Amino acid sequence: MNPAPGNHEKNRAALGSVAAAFLLTGLKVVVGLLTGSMGILAEAAHSGLDLAAALVTCFAVRAASKPADRDHAYGHGKVESLSALVETLLLLATCAWIIQESIHRLTTRHVQVDASIWAFAVMGISIAVDLSRSRMLSRVASKHRSQALEADALHFSTDVWSSTVVILGLLGVRLAGWYPGLGFLLQADAVAALIVAGIVVVVSGRLGLRTIQVLLDTSPPGADERIKAAVAVMDGVLDCHAVRVRHSGPYYFVDLHILVDGEQSLRSAHALTERVEQAVEAILPGADVTVHPEPAPPGAKSPPPENGSAPG
Repeated sequence: MNPAPGNHEKNRAALGSVAAAFLLTGLKVVVGLLTGSMGILAEAAHSGLDLAAALVTCFAVRAASKPADRDHAYGHGKVESLSALVETLLLLATCAWIIQESIHRLTTRHVQVDASIWAFAVMGISIAVDLSRSRMLSRVASKHRSQALEADALHFSTDVWSSTVVILGLLGVRLAGWYPGLGFLLQADAVAALIVAGIVVVVSGRLGLRTIQVLLDTSPPGADERIKAAVAVMDGVLDCHAVRVRHSGPYYFVDLHILVDGEQSLRSAHALTERVEQAVEAILPGADVTVHPEPAPPGAKSPPPENGSAPG
């Protein structure tokens, strides 16, 4: 198995995420402390974990790009799935703190929030950076089937929505300052932080579930049926069964059994297995395919063509 394609592009994308997360975390911490905004501090904590996750992703992408060796016959692609799981756990831990602090502010402790122009400015910058990074990471993740970069893209895209919610919370605080009758909006910042936490919990849960499925070698939905349908109708194949598909990093690994004419030469059987491998690779590009031919029982015949006509 050759090293994963596009390693340079993936590494560059991962390093770009680290730089972006570092910039946003620093800006949000400074402005959040100066303004006392729980929403911005919640976003700072979120970005801080994004920074940690981006560092993990950077390491994972490099490690996953290593070729297979004696101890890792299927390569190192699962490292990306492990990094995505670590990111999920970090985000869920942060959400627990955000929810606790927000409820505390809503019920027992009042903190004066300064909805200054700097607060709005840093959130505007955050949205611009997050939008740019999420689009770029999504493109690279889709191109190279990288789960680690997909997790990073998901985090940055989530930040776009959560930053928007924080801006709405700050607007509520500003309106309460202008119009005393809207004093209840002073709590909009803490409510915004709760909404941010809720968004992150839902998105992280979905990502974590997909990551666990990959780590448990769950087959891609419908992949085995598509392979069976494509192989079973091939000339020379009497049956296709025992199809197994697993995903690791950018690779798919496929094992399958086929029934063939047991009287044909070994050279002919080998040529048939190569055609089967090509048919599977057309469904799952870049797949590592292992085909096990079995001799058919005496008298077994190929299935009739799908249109019901006799073979020419």
